[in-house]
Amino acid sequence: MADIVLISPRFNVSYWGLEHALPLIGKKANMPVACLPLLAALTPPEHSITLIDENIEEIDFERCAQADIVGITGMIVQRRRMREILEELKRRGRFVVVGGPWATVKEHDFESLADVIFVGEAEQTWPMFLLDWKKGEHRARYEQADKTDMTTVPTPRFDLLKMRQYAFGSLQFSRGCPFQCEFCDIIVTFGRKPRIKSTDQVIAELNALREQGIRMAFIVDDNLIGNKKAIKEVLREVIHWQERHGYKMTFFTEASIDLADDPELLCLLDEANIASVFIGIESPNEAALRETKKFQNVRAGGTLIEKVHRIQDAGIEVWCGMIMGFDHDDETIFDAQLEFIADARIIQVMAGMLFAIPKTPLYDRLVAEERLDHAEEPEFGTNVIPLQLDRMQLRDGYLRVLSELNEADAYFDRLEDLYLKARLRYSRAANRYWRRRPLSWVQAKGLFLIQAIGLLTRLVIVVPEPALRREYLRRVWRLLKVRRDPEVLWIYVLKCAMHYHAHTMARQMTEGVSPVVNSY
Repeated sequence: MADIVLISPRFNVSYWGLEHALPLIGKKANMPVACLPLLAALTPPEHSITLIDENIEEIDFERCAQADIVGITGMIVQRRRMREILEELKRRGRFVVVGGPWATVKEHDFESLADVIFVGEAEQTWPMFLLDWKKGEHRARYEQADKTDMTTVPTPRFDLLKMRQYAFGSLQFSRGCPFQCEFCDIIVTFGRKPRIKSTDQVIAELNALREQGIRMAFIVDDNLIGNKKAIKEVLREVIHWQERHGYKMTFFTEASIDLADDPELLCLLDEANIASVFIGIESPNEAALRETKKFQNVRAGGTLIEKVHRIQDAGIEVWCGMIMGFDHDDETIFDAQLEFIADARIIQVMAGMLFAIPKTPLYDRLVAEERLDHAEEPEFGTNVIPLQLDRMQLRDGYLRVLSELNEADAYFDRLEDLYLKARLRYSRAANRYWRRRPLSWVQAKGLFLIQAIGLLTRLVIVVPEPALRREYLRRVWRLLKVRRDPEVLWIYVLKCAMHYHAHTMARQMTEGVSPVVNSY
């Protein structure tokens, strides 16, 4: 039997990390990474396993020193901390294995630091390694020959994590994306053929989250609607699950913009209480979208703004990713980005500079064109050397967009355009369910009201800037004069906390207090 410790390193401050807002919400991290509880579920019961998320708790290196195997996983933004942890573990003479997204695209980063490297998915290779280790015949490198059959994936061991320390839960329905965006590592890691879990697996995962008291969860699929026919069947079962349990869980997810072209799918997402969807819009510059092979964003059926509005009209809020620095971008792209986001009524925006991830088509092309900065920490925040902009121009333009997007007036004007003028009808299916059951309505709305009052109180007490505190109170009062739904009030106050995080992050980067963090 092996004593195993698996570690997810802490993240640097990032847009989605919500680090500046988490103390207001009373949580330590935004959500758990999917790999830790899944690897625990893949581990045969003869082994003991401990999960450590450094975003929740400090790493106990003395505990690690007692383990037979210590595993590290991480994404690109965790790569520096991954190496620091590995160096400390090797100094202590530990047997160390490493895997995850960054090890998959740049395994050479860890060759001298890890005893075993895992490349790609690990549903087959992790149990195989444990068998080999038991026999004393383990290899130095494991890589699955085939993509994982998602119908064989077990329910993650959420019970091994401190779930109540996270703002949101996380779960996964599928992997893979059918598109071919040049900069994306998803098609490298998970492939272009979407693979989906069975409805029984999804329901089991939902029940496991519910047992941990989770009420809001992110469906982490990189494109939930990659296989539209299959996901519709799953969503119908999720709707039945919601009805059985009183719509006590709200979901967020990621999807492609062609969601707007499928009314049935929009209806199913709404009925399943998927309240928000993150979409990689990337750019209002059509030439840049074609350049990066984002062809799904330039298909017929209306403009990008019209498609965003169709999704919003279906009761689903749109969050988005935007990228600056494509070859077809010149100095006009920054104002174009700001104008598009305002017109689209998108509140939450992950803006970033184009970044080339190893093994992606973009990376290979830029290497061939000698337009790649190979420094560990590129001076200008991205490893891409742009074509029509100089590097300082791109960095400064990016910081201007990030700052202006999160100025209080601009942010809350978008919020009011969507929730007050357009009157986004949030969680329509849940509200229909609650209206038919007065006791459920009182319980649900009462909880939203209590949460909203509690968070607003913390905002007024904790936020150090008087102007921001006044602005939050002013905007909440404007909401209450138009919409007095406790759920919308809760969302509005939560948006204030998210604004505080994004505003603080942008200000600190612009003022040089913290390094430039590139979202992409």
